[in-house]
Amino acid sequence: MDAPTGPSPEQAWQDAAWAAALLCVDPHGLGGIALRAAAGPVRDRWTAKLRQLLPEDEPLRRMPGHIADERLLGGLDLAATLARGRPVAQRGLLAEAHGGLVLIPMAERLGAGTAARLAGVLDQGHVSIERDGIAERWEARVGLVAFDEAQADDPPLAASLAERLAFGVDLRALSLRDAGDAVAQAAHVLRAREALRSVTVDDRILHALVGTALQLGVASARAGVLALRAARAAAALAGRTAVEDDDALLAARLVLAPRATRLPPPPESDEAEDTPEPPPAQQAESPPEAPPPEEPQDRSTQPLEDRLVEATLAALPAGLLAALQSAAAARKAGRFGARSASPRSGRPAGVRRGEPRGGARLNLIETLRAAAPWQRLRRAQAGSHAGRIHVQADDLRIHRLQQRAGTATLFVLDASGSSALHRLAEAKGAINLLLADCYVRRDEVAVIAFRGKGAELLLPPTRSLVRARRSLAALPGGGGTPLAAGLEAALLLADQVRRSGTRPVVVLLTDGRANIGRHGEPGRAQAEIDALGMARQLRAAGITSLVIDTSPQPAAAAQRLAQEMAASYRALPYAGAQALSDAVKSLPAR
Repeated sequence: MDAPTGPSPEQAWQDAAWAAALLCVDPHGLGGIALRAAAGPVRDRWTAKLRQLLPEDEPLRRMPGHIADERLLGGLDLAATLARGRPVAQRGLLAEAHGGLVLIPMAERLGAGTAARLAGVLDQGHVSIERDGIAERWEARVGLVAFDEAQADDPPLAASLAERLAFGVDLRALSLRDAGDAVAQAAHVLRAREALRSVTVDDRILHALVGTALQLGVASARAGVLALRAARAAAALAGRTAVEDDDALLAARLVLAPRATRLPPPPESDEAEDTPEPPPAQQAESPPEAPPPEEPQDRSTQPLEDRLVEATLAALPAGLLAALQSAAAARKAGRFGARSASPRSGRPAGVRRGEPRGGARLNLIETLRAAAPWQRLRRAQAGSHAGRIHVQADDLRIHRLQQRAGTATLFVLDASGSSALHRLAEAKGAINLLLADCYVRRDEVAVIAFRGKGAELLLPPTRSLVRARRSLAALPGGGGTPLAAGLEAALLLADQVRRSGTRPVVVLLTDGRANIGRHGEPGRAQAEIDALGMARQLRAAGITSLVIDTSPQPAAAAQRLAQEMAASYRALPYAGAQALSDAVKSLPAR
């Protein structure tokens, strides 16, 4: 089966407009839209169309990026509580948007906790609060529009949230010239909402939608439910009381296509098995007849499931399946720069109970929030009726801060005679590409070279790409292979980097053949023993490592070295620097 070529810009805009219209018909039932588009005129035009489709009395709220849980879900009204001396609850943003839509800019940056809370509200349709002396429940049947502005190297939208959003829309390749007219009006949406409950679905369409999802590798059962809801909304918007084939085709294109993970298998043909092969004499005597011209196929007689698959494939962007595989690999791989708690600096990550000591900062608002429910009791105990606020040690709250630890990539390069004879120039080319990737991630880089009788630190950890390339270009090749000395230098530098609060990653480029011992004495046997011993020390230190085999063919010595280091292993392919760059970025965190 041919790979998808992607929809035209006009069709892509029409799909985006249909997704907006269907979402306005059934906001909570369809969950929402994951809209991939950077901030710009095209996204603004689509958002304006969405606002026009939504009835005037329906709320449309915009959620700030770093919204607090009390503002998102609701909680204690601090000012009213302190004034009245008893807990007073206030609704959150989701409850305020009940029956309407919530816009989420930069949704790919949502924390896992916030995404989970949004997913819970989509599932339950309400918000329940039981804390700070209050117990409230508010209806929150909303739809979400998650603006996904992730670039190529950014993490995607949280899977727990993306799974609950019916539609996936991509406007990144469109311009204002491609933005056409709306497919519906607010009056059509109102009529469709009234007719939605009476729309019925035939079992034939239900089976076709589920079968299409299976053929495209859509494993989630929620996708089939969302596709069915989208088909019912499309029928209601068209003024029909039963879902027809066109409604199912639209639902498959909008709901199932963004979730496809594979192409459907090619149809099996049994004609060759059913037709007997003519005898050899007959083959020689009579020439083969030309096949009759194919008659145009009537699409109305084609099975609905096949038509749904064709419509879904037509909506797949070119290269989508390859991108999905790359994204899955990236999700399995670790990321550089693990987050760690910090008492003095970093991004806010909530609050915790504690006293402001050791550099920790007091969170005054949360402290007052913790003390507010107890004011009437404490004033009665103290015999005070004035407006004084009574705060005790248990009420104190301090900021929780997180900062992303930096990463230092330590390149350890074998510049001995054997490596120079083989592929030193190609290894330098691979390092240059890796250096560029480190610069983009704002990582520090260091270069260690070993040749002759020892190792040399050519470049201490730095963010200067120019200095790193200059030190690498001036590196000559030749001499013995003191592999143990290179590993020892890497271990010492990695320990120094780790003590400074940065995560070290060792990238070793070598053929694995050592002939100079740890202390500079020649001898292949002792050199190999020393090298394997240093490799075990690197493994014991828990340092993330990658061994790149620079031999013309994969060498057993380099593979054994990687095994002793508990490192990833890659053979340096000719002109394969990009693969090595991907390997470094996929190293798991320790």
